[in-house]
Amino acid sequence: MKQIYTSKKLHRLSFLVVALFSVISFMNSCKEDDEDEFQEHLVQFEVKATKGTGSGDPVLRTIITQVGVSSNTIFDPPGVSWKSDEFFVNSSQSQLNLDANAVLPNPDSQLIVTLYVDGVVAKSDTATGSGTQDASIDHSFLEL
Repeated sequence: MKQIYTSKKLHRLSFLVVALFSVISFMNSCKEDDEDEFQEHLVQFEVKATKGTGSGDPVLRTIITQVGVSSNTIFDPPGVSWKSDEFFVNSSQSQLNLDANAVLPNPDSQLIVTLYVDGVVAKSDTATGSGTQDASIDHSFLEL
């Protein structure tokens, strides 16, 4: 009788050990998934204005960049092109925005805004025409 009682106890103990091991394994696998969910990306913004054919030079007026909830506005940047430094963004920030406007002199003048992610063009927008033109990019890492 004593032996049966001991084997039942061993059976319960082994069941408890297996259940505990399963729970710990499950928790560790979930923890690893959460760590891999977000990644670092190398990001760079670029704005260019071309004059096209004809006289006059384009003038950049405003450039607005936004990473997550942090935005930066640049008024009257010098020259006809602007490029941000490369910087790392965690994909948990999710949203990147680039907006620019310029006064363009000719009907074939262009304002081009480009977003590079990990050294590759992720999105680009072009506005063509004379007068004040706007170009805008909205990019979400959730779309990748």
